[in-house]
Amino acid sequence: MKYHMENTEAFLRLSSVILLVLTALLVGLDHQTKFVFFAYRKASFDEVNALLVLVYVDAVVAGYNLVRLFGKCSMSAGLVKQNPQGSSLYLAWLSLLLDQIAVYVAFGANSAAFQASVIALTGISEFQWMKLCNKYSRFCLQMGGALSCGYLACLLLIFISFITAFNLFRLYSPKKLFLLKSISG
Repeated sequence: MKYHMENTEAFLRLSSVILLVLTALLVGLDHQTKFVFFAYRKASFDEVNALLVLVYVDAVVAGYNLVRLFGKCSMSAGLVKQNPQGSSLYLAWLSLLLDQIAVYVAFGANSAAFQASVIALTGISEFQWMKLCNKYSRFCLQMGGALSCGYLACLLLIFISFITAFNLFRLYSPKKLFLLKSISG
C-alpha cells in the first residue's frame, strides 16, 4: 500500500507542477493590444497586482512541489540516507505544514486573481471602472483558462495534503498516543 501511495503522491505532485507552471505561463504571457479611443492600448497581467502575485505564487508553489518530488525520488532511489525509522516525526510535521501553506497560498492567490477578473468582466459603475472583457476578449478568455488550471492545481494540492496528513498520522500508534500499556505483557 505504501508503494501505491508514494506513486500516487508523485503523480499528483507532478500534475500539480505542470498545472501551476501552465497557469503562470498563461497569465504571464497573456496580453492583447487594441486600438481604443484614438490610441493603442495594451491589456496585460502586470496592470493588475493580483495577477502579478498569482504568477509569482504559482511559480514558487510549483518549485516547492518539484523540490519535494525530487526529494522523494532521491530517497526512494537510495541517494539520500534515511534514518533507521524511515522518516522523522518532525520532518513529517514540517511536510504537512509546508503542504498546507502551499495549498492556502495558491488558493488565495487564485481567488484574488479570480475576483480581479470578475471586476474586469463586469466593471463597477460606481467607481467608473468600465468592462474590459468586451474590448479584450482574447485576453479574458485566456485568463479564464489560466484560472481554471490554477483551481485544478489547488484541488490536486489538497489531495497531496491529505496524503501527507495520512503519512504523518500513521506514524503514531494508538498505544503511544493514549499512553496505554501493552496487554500482552
